[in-house]
Amino acid sequence: MEYLHWNEKTITDFSENNITDLYNQGYVFTRIGRGIMHQTRSVRIDLSQFELSSENRRILRKINGDKNATLTHLESTPLPLADYSWYLGKLAKDFYESKFGPGIMSSKKIKEVLTDSNKSNFNSLLEYTQSEVFIGATIAYSNRDILHYSYPFYDLSAASKDMGLGMMIMAINHAKEDDMKYVYLGSLQRPTDTYKLQFAGLEWFDGAKWSNDLEEVKDILVKK
Repeated sequence: MEYLHWNEKTITDFSENNITDLYNQGYVFTRIGRGIMHQTRSVRIDLSQFELSSENRRILRKINGDKNATLTHLESTPLPLADYSWYLGKLAKDFYESKFGPGIMSSKKIKEVLTDSNKSNFNSLLEYTQSEVFIGATIAYSNRDILHYSYPFYDLSAASKDMGLGMMIMAINHAKEDDMKYVYLGSLQRPTDTYKLQFAGLEWFDGAKWSNDLEEVKDILVKK
């Protein structure tokens, strides 16, 4: 799978201020290797402008099941993991293979990202549980100001069809409650990425500046 990017940087300064500044310039961390960032059509949410919409709330109700179900719980675990389980690698590999085809994300790469800080840029695993049962996770980068929601995965055979979007909404709300400034949701590359445009406070990087003109980017994606 080809990923849109205009520029590439390899950083050695991993301070929060430097990373936050680069994200503000449209760069995002990649899984290619330690310090490698791509400048892309990044999309982010200004959390000072974000509020849950009625549709967001409807999705959250759906992933929580019936009114007697234990609410889905989100907890952030620091990376690298000290107790990596093969189950995580298999779940992520199966998820990406089912959604995007073979070779997108191998079990080896998942293990590397989750356990080897010398090769990975990501420092947080967002873990979702329901009735204390693990249901999914998202590999992320976070600091005091930003959250990059990057690689979600869950059991496609068991989860609600709205689980992916529900996990994203929970992470956005979690970041707002933690007084972060922005949540980054990757990039806008394909027509199917328009689902990211539904959130209040959303803006996208056009190669030079951040824009909140959603009709313009919709036109760009439709022409892909």
